[in-house]
Formats: sequence, structure tokens, C-alpha cells
Amino acid sequence: MSRGFGLVLVVIVVVVGYCNASKVGICYGRHADDLPTPDKAVDLIKAQNINSVRIYDSNIQVLKAFANTGIELMIGIPNSDLLPFSQFQSNADTWLRNSILPYYPATKITYITVGAEVTEARDNVSSMVVPAMTNVYNALRKAGLHRRIKVSTTHSLGVLSRSYPPSAGSFNSKHAGFLKPLLDFLAENESPFLVNVYPYYAYRDSSTNVSLDYALFESSSEVIDPNTGLLYMNMFDAQIDSIYFALAGLNYKTIKIKVTETGWPSKGSPKETAATPENAQTYNTNLIRHVINNTGTPARPGEALEVYIFSLFNENRKPGLESERNWGLYYPDQTSVYNIDFTGKGTVDVTNGGNLTSVNGTSWCIASANASEEDLRNGLDWACGSGNVDCSPIQPSQPCFEPDSLVSHASYAFNSYYQQNGATDIACSFGGAGVKTNQNPSYDNCLYLKAGSNKTAANNVTTSANATSSGRRDFAVPNHYYYYLLMMVFMAIQFL
Repeated sequence: MSRGFGLVLVVIVVVVGYCNASKVGICYGRHADDLPTPDKAVDLIKAQNINSVRIYDSNIQVLKAFANTGIELMIGIPNSDLLPFSQFQSNADTWLRNSILPYYPATKITYITVGAEVTEARDNVSSMVVPAMTNVYNALRKAGLHRRIKVSTTHSLGVLSRSYPPSAGSFNSKHAGFLKPLLDFLAENESPFLVNVYPYYAYRDSSTNVSLDYALFESSSEVIDPNTGLLYMNMFDAQIDSIYFALAGLNYKTIKIKVTETGWPSKGSPKETAATPENAQTYNTNLIRHVINNTGTPARPGEALEVYIFSLFNENRKPGLESERNWGLYYPDQTSVYNIDFTGKGTVDVTNGGNLTSVNGTSWCIASANASEEDLRNGLDWACGSGNVDCSPIQPSQPCFEPDSLVSHASYAFNSYYQQNGATDIACSFGGAGVKTNQNPSYDNCLYLKAGSNKTAANNVTTSANATSSGRRDFAVPNHYYYYLLMMVFMAIQFL
């Protein structure tokens, strides 16, 4: 009996730990001539409670600035350095000895990216990537750091030949000579597949096929994968799953995915009409909430995901369209382009010039009288499903079941999601089916949540998120995790 109890305990520890692993970081690019010093950039990052940062080189001043901060750092070896790293092991050994070891572990380096989006590079450097990765890995192994610092390389979605529907995701055959040894390396060394995911480009380049709401995590209706029946509420999940299916198609089912870049520009050229501060704020706010809630993707529900938002600053030296210089959350003077909250609360720091988006304790979210029945139904189904709202109070015999109407039930669900996710304008959109009100919609024993409360008086159920004294956000495990946990415990008991 003790053996069985031990196995069950291990399962519980593993599952609960697994559910808390998702996190959101920031990309700190420096392709500009007007940025603040690295120490000031680090102060800004710390002020936002950001614990993971990606940089694109191993600049000594930047490494020093991150020392003793506890911030996990992903550093990079640029494409221009691939040749020497791939040619001789001694070059990787010297680089590690001179550029990394003097600053580690005070600077908490966790990943090294060797090359970036090499399949998109003008020069044919893809053949150098795996040899360079191998040499960097061997250097780490000699230093006893190969288990603490993972080695990989980043990709664009252009590495795929097909991404729709997600289940048909497949790698471009012209990259086969590069990908096979790369994937073997990742699988053997338990390193992640790193990918840059940009729904913005999918919308910009194909707005007739991709809706803006779908790209912004705002869709109230699903896109169905005809091969699997999986339902997709946003482009981000669809793009991630297309990579998982591509990996599975080559029998690399154990490789994890990390998103090393994603975001939305706040300004663009005249034809880039979707590049606005409002859309950028909407995308990044919804992205953070989606990741932190540990919802996973339709093909990998509940799977932890690590995501880096691009970018910390606008970078004025980047070439290309106007949008290329306007992905930053901050201007070089450290004022915010728009407000964003990395804890997922949706609260606003107006001292940094952000736009006020939430009203704490004074507003509720209900179903719009102008919303169609289909939009209300879609919004209700989403809130009670992927939105992780506890909808038991609107079930028969429960306090909020009567009146038994779609509008009433949708209002309760919409408001619960709204309050649990920071009471922001975005959290009450539901594709236009939700509307804010200053009048408390509670009635009889049906008490609607309000900001700052952590329980419903009707059924004494804890909300999905509670603010803690440290200012961080501790999210409760969504209902579907309990199902997975019970299933795993049941399976474990079979071994008794």
C-alpha cells in the first residue's frame, strides 16, 4: 500500500508542478541608437516583474546588468558568428570561457540560441547550425553546465510548408537536410524547438482569410480543424499546434516548443492598418492571460508554454516597413507606448503614460442587448470552457439558473470571466457580445463577482486568480487539470 501511495503522491506533485510552469518573458533587442543603458533597461524589466528575457548576443555590459537579478536570460550567437563556431571546438570553448563563465551564475543564463531563423537568411548558413550547436554543447558539457543551459536555434514559421489546418502542419522538404540532424540534436539533449510566432503577419498578408478578432484572441466563434475536430479560438494556438503536428509527423513527439518571439506592432505604414496601439495592447494582454492561465492549445491542453514578447523597446535602426521599428512596449525614453501588465491582472500604471483600461470594484460585464443569439451562445460556451469560468451557479437548481435565459446565463459567465481577468475592457469584449455596466446585476441569491472579491456568495467558489501581497498573480488550477490529475491517479492505482 505504501508503494501505491508513493506513486500517487509523485503523480500529484508532477502534475501540480507542471501546471505552474507557463511564463511570459520579453525580448530585449538593441538595434537602435537612442536606447537607455542596459542597467536602466534592467530596472524597467524588474519594475514589470518580468522574470525571463531574451537578448540576441552575449554583450558583456548587458550580462553584467542582469547579474544578481534572478532574471532568466536567453542569450544568442548571431548568424554572422556561425562559421567560426562550427569550424573548431576551440572557438566555442574560448567563447564560453571568456564571455559566459565570468558572469555565470550571477547572471542566470538558461538558454543559448545558436543562429536565428537561418532558413530565412540570405546566406546559406543552415549547414553550419548543428555543428556550431554541437560545439557549444560540448563546451558546456566540459564546464558541467550542459544540463543547466540548453542549446537550440530559433525558427520562423517559414520552416513549414503547410500550417493550415494545424493537423496538416508539415516542414518544408527543402529544409530536410538541415532539420533532420537538428531535431535529432534537440531530442537527444532534451532541448526545445524555438519558434517565432506572429499572427499579425498572418492577418496582414491574408486579411480576407484571417479575421482580426481571430488574430487578437478576440474571436467568439471557433475554427474547426476538419481532420481532428479540434476547435481553435485564436491564430496563436493554431500556429503552435501546426508545429507540434509537423514534429509528430517526423516522429519527434517529445520535443517541446518555446515561443521566442511574438507580439504586435503599434504603428505601421499606411497599408498596415492593423498596426495600432489598441491592437498591440489587445494582442499582448490577451496573450499573457492565455499563457498564464495554463490553458495550453487544443492539441496540447494544459501543456506549459514559455513565450517571449517582442519587444521591450521600439528600435529605430531596424530596416523595412514602418512597423519593423514599432514593436516595442516602450519608447527609448522609457515611457510606455501602451499599458501592459505581465502578471495578467490587467491593472494600469498611469504614471508611465499607459491608457486606463480597467475599473476596479465599480463595474460589471453583462451580455449586450444588441448581441445576436449566436454570439451570446459562442461567448457563453467559450467562457465556461476555454475561459475557465466556473459556470455551476447557472446550472438547474443553482442560485443563478433563473431566469433560464441565454442573456441571463451569458451575463453571469461574461462577468465572472471579466472580474477574474482584471476587469479590463478587453476581458469584456466577447467579440462585441459583452458590455460594461456600473449597475450591480446581482439579484436575490445570485451574487455577481466584482473586482477584489475572490468568492461568489452564491456558491462560495474560489475565483481563478487571487492577488497576493507580493504583487504577483497566483492562478488556481483550472477544472480540466483536476480531470487529468484524477485520471493519472486512477492509472497509478492500477499498478497497486
